[in-house]
Amino acid sequence: MTRFIAHLDMDAFYASVELLRYPGLRGKPVVIGGPRRPGGENPVRALREYSGRGVITTATYEARKFGVNSGMALMKAAKLAPDALLLPADFDEYRRYSRMFKDAVRALAPEIEDRGIDEIYIDFTALVEASAAEGAPDPWARARVLATDVQRAVRESTGLTCSIGVTPNKLLSKIASELDKPGGVTVLRAEDVPARIWPLPVRKINGIGPKAGAKLEALGIRAIGELARADPALLVAHFGRSYGAWMHDAAHGRDERPVVTYSEPKSISRETTFEDDLHPVRDRERLSRVFTGLCVKVAEDLARKGYVGRTIGLKLRYDNFKTVTRDRTLAEPTGDAAAIRRAAGECLKRVPLDRRIRLLGVRVGSLSRPGGGG
Repeated sequence: MTRFIAHLDMDAFYASVELLRYPGLRGKPVVIGGPRRPGGENPVRALREYSGRGVITTATYEARKFGVNSGMALMKAAKLAPDALLLPADFDEYRRYSRMFKDAVRALAPEIEDRGIDEIYIDFTALVEASAAEGAPDPWARARVLATDVQRAVRESTGLTCSIGVTPNKLLSKIASELDKPGGVTVLRAEDVPARIWPLPVRKINGIGPKAGAKLEALGIRAIGELARADPALLVAHFGRSYGAWMHDAAHGRDERPVVTYSEPKSISRETTFEDDLHPVRDRERLSRVFTGLCVKVAEDLARKGYVGRTIGLKLRYDNFKTVTRDRTLAEPTGDAAAIRRAAGECLKRVPLDRRIRLLGVRVGSLSRPGGGG
């Protein structure tokens, strides 16, 4: 049976949310990253003015033309695009818009798999089959209409655009959603794979990372089509039986994974990386304030998602990049911010505080529903 699977990817999501607040920046190169400025100062500044070790969260398409991209150090980006504008990240706002766009999609197509703050998979199969029963002649044309309807619903509910790929499976849809960004709808059938997928670089396949890509290139395999034509025994010899066989299947556009509409989270966490390393004694007041704020946000996340947890965890990263974690298991599960703060504070007493601190995080695990709902 043919499946109709969509991958929806929001276009430059964080940057687009910020442009709703600062519409005068539309059409300009804008980079999102780094902390908010103190004292309520105007958050917009030239990238050349930045100093610190922050990294880019995302950038508008205008900024990407200068070679800046997610994960790049802001100081490096400032050399490439000094006239670009810098805005601090606001993850609470991004999470709010994430919930809004997913609610809008669910209202039209309820079978979705949440893949993160700005992307989802959608199973259109039942909706396409229903339209076929009503006499719609071309199922792929119906799938395109559904994707367009979803795009419109997202735009009307959030003011944001998204790109959607619709294919017979998740692997191809992930690739297809990137082909016509921003604001594109790309529909590919299995017979379209040689023309549309095979010319692309092997790294376009989700699951082939930098190391595997370099190893394939050393074998003379750069395009997905070359990977599809490669001897499966060669791939198994160089990448192992499981991964080598998967590569061969992926290059031919084969993927049987279902859209998983629901899965229980294992834990809920919040963390922050400081712009400047904080001293555990001299910066104690600031650290304490941030620590409490993280616990409050974790408690809010638990309440919104309907969970409590028994295992409270602490994460610290020092200025030498060494990371330590500590956990404490409570007698009863909790979602209370004060209780989370007390337990995390006890964990803090069990870690050395002899170096400056780069990152601080709080986690609640062993989750359950209040009242023992599991």
